[in-house]
Amino acid sequence: MTVRVVVADDQPLIRTGLTMILNAQPGIEVVGEATNGHEAVAVARELRPDVCLFDIRMPGIDGVEATRQLAGPGVEDPLAVVIITTFDLDEYVHGALKAGARGFLLKGAGPELLVQAIHAAANGDALISPDITRRLLTTLAGMERAVPPAQPIEPLTEREEEVLLTVARGRTNAEIADELHITLSTAKTHVAALMNKIGARNRVEIAMWAYETKRVKGQ
Repeated sequence: MTVRVVVADDQPLIRTGLTMILNAQPGIEVVGEATNGHEAVAVARELRPDVCLFDIRMPGIDGVEATRQLAGPGVEDPLAVVIITTFDLDEYVHGALKAGARGFLLKGAGPELLVQAIHAAANGDALISPDITRRLLTTLAGMERAVPPAQPIEPLTEREEEVLLTVARGRTNAEIADELHITLSTAKTHVAALMNKIGARNRVEIAMWAYETKRVKGQ
């Protein structure tokens, strides 16, 4: 099954390069392009791709706001968005993930990680550059929150706590199943239960909740 992607970047060379890399991959097709944030939102809403690949800095509205409009709180049928950027500032990462992004990559991450992120987002997983993940963990673990993180509607089971930590480390469902010696369907069931219990809309929000509740410590 082909993963349909919309690419948005205001730099023609970058946009063309990303498109060429993705179109060269089996099972991925770039179906639309955009040169600014407003156009990105319009094209994504029209084409309803499986994944949107957005630069974080674009004219009009930036990638964070474009993500919020397509995948943020209150969006009934959110799209999967992966942010790609040359900037790895913490406020960008945190803002993008809070807005609903399913992945965050630096443009220097390389084609292999880019393709992994696209497939992960299409499958409902999330992939964030490893360096960013480590720093984000440390940043979130040390943040003072004005509002305490939401408590689960039911206590997490011991197995759900284990799954929570694997999600926080960026593991996919297949990797969780392998690491915890459970079936893939069981891993998916546990992840879905976690989302329901803590009110998370995606795996990134599960990971962020794990950081915010201090279940994962900064390294």
